[in-house]
Amino acid sequence: MAWRDSRRNLGRLILFMSSIVIGIGALVAINSFGDNLRYQIEAEAKELLGADLEVESQTPIPEDIALFFDSLGFEISAEISCASMVLFPKNGGTRLINVRAVESSFPFYGSIETQPEDVARSLALSQKALVDQTLLMQFDASVGDSVKVGELTFGIAGSVLSVPGQAAITTTVAPPVFIPFRMMEESGLMRKGSRINYLLHVKYPEGIDQTFFDEIVKPRLETTQLQFDDVAKRKQELGDAYADLTGFLNLTAFIALLLGCIGVASSVHIYMKEKVQSVAVLRCLGASGKESMAIFLIQILIMGVIGSLMGSILGTVVQYYLPALFGDFLPIEVDFRLSSTAILEGLALGIVSSVLFALFPLLRIRRISPLRAIRISFEDQESDRLPYLVFGLILGFIVFFSWLQLGALNQALYFSAGLLLSFALLAGVAQLIIWLVRKYFPTGASFLLRQSLANLYRPNNQTLILVVTIGLGTALITTLFLSQGMLVDKVRFSSTSTDRPNMVLFDIQTNQLPSVKEILRSYNLEIMGEVPIVTMRLHELMGRSVGELRADTVTGVKSWVLDREYRVSYRDSLTESETILSGAWYPRVEKPGDPIYISLEEGLAKDMAAGVGDEMRFNVQGAVLNTVVGSIRKVDWQRMQTNFLVVFPEGVLEEAPKFHVMLARFDSTAQSAVFQRSVVQEFPNISIIDLNLILQTVDSVLGKVSFVIRFMAFFSILTGLLVLTGSVIVSKYQRIQESVLLRTLGASRAQIFKINILEYFLLGSIAAFTGILIALGAGWALAYFSFDSDFRPDPVPLILGYLAITLLTLLVGLSNSRSVVMKPPLEILRSEG
Repeated sequence: MAWRDSRRNLGRLILFMSSIVIGIGALVAINSFGDNLRYQIEAEAKELLGADLEVESQTPIPEDIALFFDSLGFEISAEISCASMVLFPKNGGTRLINVRAVESSFPFYGSIETQPEDVARSLALSQKALVDQTLLMQFDASVGDSVKVGELTFGIAGSVLSVPGQAAITTTVAPPVFIPFRMMEESGLMRKGSRINYLLHVKYPEGIDQTFFDEIVKPRLETTQLQFDDVAKRKQELGDAYADLTGFLNLTAFIALLLGCIGVASSVHIYMKEKVQSVAVLRCLGASGKESMAIFLIQILIMGVIGSLMGSILGTVVQYYLPALFGDFLPIEVDFRLSSTAILEGLALGIVSSVLFALFPLLRIRRISPLRAIRISFEDQESDRLPYLVFGLILGFIVFFSWLQLGALNQALYFSAGLLLSFALLAGVAQLIIWLVRKYFPTGASFLLRQSLANLYRPNNQTLILVVTIGLGTALITTLFLSQGMLVDKVRFSSTSTDRPNMVLFDIQTNQLPSVKEILRSYNLEIMGEVPIVTMRLHELMGRSVGELRADTVTGVKSWVLDREYRVSYRDSLTESETILSGAWYPRVEKPGDPIYISLEEGLAKDMAAGVGDEMRFNVQGAVLNTVVGSIRKVDWQRMQTNFLVVFPEGVLEEAPKFHVMLARFDSTAQSAVFQRSVVQEFPNISIIDLNLILQTVDSVLGKVSFVIRFMAFFSILTGLLVLTGSVIVSKYQRIQESVLLRTLGASRAQIFKINILEYFLLGSIAAFTGILIALGAGWALAYFSFDSDFRPDPVPLILGYLAITLLTLLVGLSNSRSVVMKPPLEILRSEG
C-alpha cells in the first residue's frame, strides 16, 4: 500500500524531504571538515609547533635550562621576538610588526615557506631579512629592497608566505619580519624595560617518548616560572579550539535542519489532510488505525533515507571547498578525505529527525474513524497523549544534539531554550498577524486585496510556516550584521572621537620621554596622557609562595595568575573606565614603612581568590615588595586607553626600572605618517599603534569571521526557501479548485496573477520584517549586556535585507504557481481528474 500510494505522489514526497537535504548537507560538510582537521592536526602536530618542545619566557631563559637540555642530548634553537616598528627607506612607510630573530636550525619540523624558496636557511649568515608578503604589498616593496628594523638596515632576501603553526589571520595586526638571531642585540631593540619574548625550540633525539617528558623534563620545567608547550599539549589546545569552532558551526547547520524538519511537519500535515478520505475507506475495509498510519510512516521513512543520502552527498561536495573558506583561520592546510563517521552520523540524524517531526501529523491518521468515509464533519473527540510524548522526544533530541556539540549540558540547555523562544516568538507573531487580518479584515477594499489578505488565514495557509522558517534565517543573518557593525562602531568611535586618543606610543625609555614629547609638539600632535609601566612577578599570595600555590590544586587560584609577568602602573586617581567595587582607593604612600595598598581588577581578584585586606608580595626585578589589597576595581576593557590589572599608589615605584606609554591624537593620515617616520628614525625601539589602522584591521577580521558565519546562516535561508517551495507546491493542489472557480466566474489570468503577487509579497514582507524585528531585539540586548554601548543600527543593510528576502519569496512563490495561473481551467481539471 505504501508503494502503490507513493507512485502517484512520488514527486511530492521527495519534495517533502528536500528541506532535510540542506540541513544534513551542512552538518555532514562541517563534521567531515572537523574530522579531517583533527586528522591533519594529529598528523602534523610537530610541524605546527616546529619542534618537540617550546619553552617561553618574558625574561632571559636561565642558562641552566639550556645546560639541562644539552645534558639530555636535546638539540636547541633559540628565538627572540618583540613588537617593533619597521621603516621602508624606499618610500618612508612605517608599520608595527613582529620581529622574530631566529637561529638557522628553526624550525626543526616543517619549514618557513618563502619566495624565492629556501632562503630561510641561509638567513643566519647575512644581514638579510624575510618580510611578510602582505607587508611588502602594502608598501610596494620587493626582494632586493631594504627595510630598517631597530637601528639596523637589512636587505630583503624574500617574502614570507607561511610560518609553521601560524594562521594567516594572525599576521593581520603585526605581520612577521625575520632577522638573524645574532643581530638582535645589535638592533638596539633589547633595551631595559622593552617587552621581549625569549623562546627555546627543542628537538628530542631518537627514543624519547611522552613518558620521558612527563617523568624527567616536565618536573624540571615546573620548578621554574617558564611557560612550555610540547606536541601533545599543542595538539590538545588546537583540537579544543577548532572543536569549539566546528561545534558552533554545527549548531547553525542544526538550525537549518530544524527549519527543514518544521517544513516536513507542515508538508506532511497538508498531505495527510488529502488522505483522510482514503484512510477512512481503508478503515471501512478492515485496516486498523496503526496499519493505516504505518503506510504513510513507511513513505516518510523511505523519503528520510533518500533525503539523508542526498544531503550526505551534498555535504561531501561542500566539504571539498571548506578548507578554502576557513583558510585564513587555520595554521595548516586541510586535505580532502571522505569521513565515513560524518556520513553515517548525517544519515542517522536525517532519518531520526524527519520521522520525529513527521510523527505529529501522522499520529492523527491512526485515530481517523471509518465514519469519515460517509460523514465528513465527524471528528474523534477522544484525547490523545502520544503527541505530548513526541514533543518530549523532539525536545530531548534538540538538547542531546546541542550537548554533543557544546560539550556542556548547561550551555546546551541555554541554546535549546533560546532556540525554542525564537520559534515561539516567530510563531506568536505569525498567529497575531493571522488574528489581526481576520479581526480587522478590510471588507471595503478591492477584490484583489481582499482575496490576497484572505489567503493569509484561510485553511492550508502558509503564514505560520513561512514566518517561522524565513524569519529565523533572516534573524540569524541580520543579527550577525548588527553585531559586526556594533563592534566596528565601538572601535571607530574610540578612534574618531575628538576627545579620545587615536595613537599609542609604547616602549618609551625614561631618558627618551622629553625628546618624544618635543617631537609630538613639533608635529602639532596633542598629548593626551603619559603612563609609566613597571614589570614584576607575583612572589607570594597570602603568605604562600608561588611554588606552593602551583603545587596545591585545591586553592582555587588559577595558574595563569601565578605564571604571568605583570605590567603595572601607579597613579593617584581612577580613570573614567574604572569603578571601585569594594574597599577604598589609596592615592599615595606618604612615607617609607607605610602599608602599600594596591588595587586589583575584579577578574584578577576572582582568579587569585583574593579580597580586600589580603597580603601579596611582588618581585620587582629582584626587589621584593610587600603590598595589601586596598580595593577591587571594575574595568571597562573596551575603552581605547591604558587599563591595568594591578595599580599601585604613587610614592612607591617611581625609582623602579620602567618604560612609558604615551597617548596622542593626530588630525590626518599624512600628519601621522610623517610623525611615525620621524620617531622610528630617531628612536627605533619605540613602537607606535595607529588606532585607525587597528579599526581597519578589526573590520577586516570581523568581515572574514562574519563571512564564515553568514555562509552557514545562508543554509537557514536556503532551507526556508525550500520549505516555501514545498509549501507552495503542496498548497497548489489545494488552490486548483479556487483558481478554476475564479476563472469560471470571470476572473482573468492577470487578476489571479496579481492576487498571487500580493499574497507572496505580504508573506515575504511579514517573514522578513519579523526576522529583522527579532534581530533588532537581539542586537539591542547584545549592545546593552555585552558591548555596553548605544544601539544605533544602520538602516541601509536592514532595508536591503528586507527587500532581498521579500523579493526571493515573491519569485519562488510565483514560479511555482505559474502553471496554475497560465493554464485554462478545463486543462487543469482534466489533468487532475
